[in-house]
Amino acid sequence: MDKRHTREGVGREALRLRQQSEQAASRLPALLLNAERVASTVAQGVHGRRRVGQGETFWQFRQYEQGDSLQQLDWRQSAKSDRLYIREQEWEAAQSAWLWVDASASMDWRSLDTLPFKSERAKLLMMALAVLSIRAGERVALLGSNQSPRSGRGALMNLASQLSVVADRGLPPLRHLPRNAQLVFCSDFLMPYDDLEQRLRHFLASGLRGHLVQILDPAELALPYQGRTRFEGLEGEESWLLSRVEAVRPRYIERLKRLRESLVDFCAAAGWGYSLHVTERAPETTLLALHQALSANRRRFF
Repeated sequence: MDKRHTREGVGREALRLRQQSEQAASRLPALLLNAERVASTVAQGVHGRRRVGQGETFWQFRQYEQGDSLQQLDWRQSAKSDRLYIREQEWEAAQSAWLWVDASASMDWRSLDTLPFKSERAKLLMMALAVLSIRAGERVALLGSNQSPRSGRGALMNLASQLSVVADRGLPPLRHLPRNAQLVFCSDFLMPYDDLEQRLRHFLASGLRGHLVQILDPAELALPYQGRTRFEGLEGEESWLLSRVEAVRPRYIERLKRLRESLVDFCAAAGWGYSLHVTERAPETTLLALHQALSANRRRFF
């Protein structure tokens, strides 16, 4: 391949990536600002440990992204195409948090206009966790985005942009991740438990540590409705008309209790963490517990 044409192709690719990043940054919602505000509140008195070093074990090549250091470029791999490639080491990938937010229709619900949608609170918690993780010298990535963990301001802007257009997906996507990477799954987990457990065991078998954050609306915990009530399915289910909703309340609460117990039992056996966040509560308490749990996991590895 002609070296001049190769360099020109690489330059065009770098310009294209920069333009895409700038366009995404110009469309960023208030999510990032709100996440930084929440993270700043939690960060008081919390100190991360920044680790240096590049490691020796090759993990993968990935495409260059705006904000990456030019020193990480692998020119030999880049010369094989018109794209720029970064060479990542196993050490870098292991010091990472992989975040997943459930984007299924059940998350776009709230019982009162004064409450946030479950999806909004989930994205806020994950963005704020990303802010704290990056401040502590870690790398973050959105599971299912096909992008590798990154650090720095550019990583936060990229994550906020990805969360604003995340595809409808009710289960965590399967992906090979380096051993000792950390996972955080944020969902209402109102799904068939057997399907969810199968996915979770895939990651557990790879030696990964994780944390489940269950997001629920207060009405989902108490089913406070009275009398004749119609429930509309959010994910293709048929509507359900009840003449006396209070008659099914005990069975509903018991079934939700069993689901939560299944999640807690799995996490206890796997050495994972579990948190319940109700959307009427402030996000800072859940975020602090989550950040401390992940920090404790990091210390176990080093």
